[in-house]
Amino acid sequence: MAGRRRRWAVGEAVPAVVLVLTVTAGVAGCSGEDSPGNVASRAASAAESAASRGQDALASATAEAGRRFEDVKDGVDAKKDVTLGKPATDGDGRTTVEVGARNTTGDRRSFTVQVDFKNADGAFRDTVVVTVSDVPPGETGRATARSTHDLSGEVRAEVARAVRH
Repeated sequence: MAGRRRRWAVGEAVPAVVLVLTVTAGVAGCSGEDSPGNVASRAASAAESAASRGQDALASATAEAGRRFEDVKDGVDAKKDVTLGKPATDGDGRTTVEVGARNTTGDRRSFTVQVDFKNADGAFRDTVVVTVSDVPPGETGRATARSTHDLSGEVRAEVARAVRH
C-alpha cells in the first residue's frame, strides 16, 4: 500500500539525573544517615547507576536498530538515495524530520532508513528507523522520522544507514 510507514524507535540516556542527584546531595541534612558524606555517597551511587542505565539504553538503541535492518531481506545500500529535511519540533515537543527516498530502479521498492538525532556537538541523542514503502520507479517517497522523546537545544539529523528492498 503506497504511503504506508512504519517507525521503530529507541531511547536515550538522561545525564540530567546526575545533576539532580548532585544538587540533592548538597542540600540534604547534616546529621546521622543524612550527613553530607552519606548523602553524597548515596547520590554518587545513584548517579553511577543512572549512567549505567543510560549506557545500556544507548547500547539497546543500537541493537534495536540493528535488528530492524536484519529483518530486511535482499536489501541494497541506498544511503546515497536518501535525503533529510530540516529538523523541526512538532506540537508534542518531539523533533521531526522529513525523509525522502529516491527509487532509482525500474521496479517499485521500499526503503528502511535509520535516522540519528544528534546535538550541536555531534553527541547521539536518539535514533529512529522508518520505512518508506512502495516507492514507484523514478519517484521519491516520503516519510517522517519522529524522535521518541523531547530533544532540547539544537538538534541535527543524519542518515545513519539506509537500504532499498
